Amino acid sequence: GIRDRDVTGVQTCALRSVNYLAVDSNACGDFMVDQLGARITERIQLDDGTYSAVWTHFAQKTYDVVYTNDWTGTRGRLHHIAFRTDTREDILRAADIALDKGVFIETGPHKHAIQQTFFLYLYEPGGNRIELCNAVGRLVFAPDWETVTWTQAERAKGQAWGLKTIESFHTHGTPPVAGA
Repeated sequence: GIRDRDVTGVQTCALRSVNYLAVDSNACGDFMVDQLGARITERIQLDDGTYSAVWTHFAQKTYDVVYTNDWTGTRGRLHHIAFRTDTREDILRAADIALDKGVFIETGPHKHAIQQTFFLYLYEPGGNRIELCNAVGRLVFAPDWETVTWTQAERAKGQAWGLKTIESFHTHGTPPVAGA
């Protein structure tokens, strides 16, 4: 187990991003672009033409602020805060540490289809979801970067390598709501 190693915690190296739950992620993404100067790197478009998630960035990282639709219909909730690690192996070590320390692992370690980020999702003691991630160094330098749009059918396949997206990913947030 991890007790055999001389380490203290996961050793994250930076705050990576914040993901909010929203009633209308497209309107929130537009706000980030129109009011704060962000650019959209990726989004999910549903069959009815609406967007259910938007990834925005301000500099070279592929995303800084993300909005995903809250399936509970609630406004203004936190989906998760993400912390970056140096390597994918740090994510695997984080899973060992979580198991040894009795920290609830919601999903992972695995890889997102969107953004290709290697991840582990945990809950901290206050009930907030924390993502530990390694984005494998993807940066956006092209001023003419075109937004990647994922279809509803593509997202129905789940994460990379076939892992289905868990139900709580669309409903768990803070503050909590009844029935979610």
